[in-house]
Amino acid sequence: MVITSKENETIKHIKKLKEKKYRDMFGEFIIEGAKMIEEALQEEAIIKSIIICDDCKTQGTLSNELMYEIAKQDCIYVEEKIFSSITDVVNPQGIMAVIEKPDHKDVQIDFDADVFLLLDNIQDPGNIGTILRTADSLNMKQIIVSKNTADIYNLKVVRSTMGAIFRVNVIEVDDLTKLIKELKKRKITICATDLKTDNSIYDISYKKTAIVVGNEANGVSEEILALANKKIKIPMIGKAESLNVAVATSIILYEAFKNMGKIK
Repeated sequence: MVITSKENETIKHIKKLKEKKYRDMFGEFIIEGAKMIEEALQEEAIIKSIIICDDCKTQGTLSNELMYEIAKQDCIYVEEKIFSSITDVVNPQGIMAVIEKPDHKDVQIDFDADVFLLLDNIQDPGNIGTILRTADSLNMKQIIVSKNTADIYNLKVVRSTMGAIFRVNVIEVDDLTKLIKELKKRKITICATDLKTDNSIYDISYKKTAIVVGNEANGVSEEILALANKKIKIPMIGKAESLNVAVATSIILYEAFKNMGKIK
């Protein structure tokens, strides 16, 4: 059966998942496109349903192997006009899925990690997605975010992670300062980004370090800066005063891993 009405309950449910309160309520989020669905299958995410545009030209974007795996799932077929009403993509591939959110409440912070990444009130979905993708590229298994950081299951965040959302545990903490105090007790150095410092990212050791990056407009909060053992910035040789937080985080993480001899 092909769904032809926007009033269909399944379609209404999918539309609701565009809002955080409903994602939290139902414990589900949306992914879109062949690449993301392939990643979800490979990482054994819990797929509630796959929505396929019945009259869209999707065949050229889906391999036979992927079609075989998709056929094992609960597939829902919709008309193109219906798919257009639920997609956020300008040129959709005609396929999306509803995924069960992992229960991060049971995920424990790995205090044995060499490098920790803490996000303090970052708001732009694209930035968060890129940061997750960078963390994944370095095989980091966790990042820690403050409660007021934007929702990682926002459609734009999910899309920009390019599958990293299935491999990196994103642990939300109610009180980032409390966690930082706990990290310090465990002899982990707190290293916060700060444009006011003269200390370069290239002049410190990153062994057992928690790197804190902050809000796009205001940076790391003063409360957290006061707890930091070290403050660092990326030296600018041009006229730009700062970099986009996702770009800056990528540079710092790669320098940290190079500094520890994990990459050459």
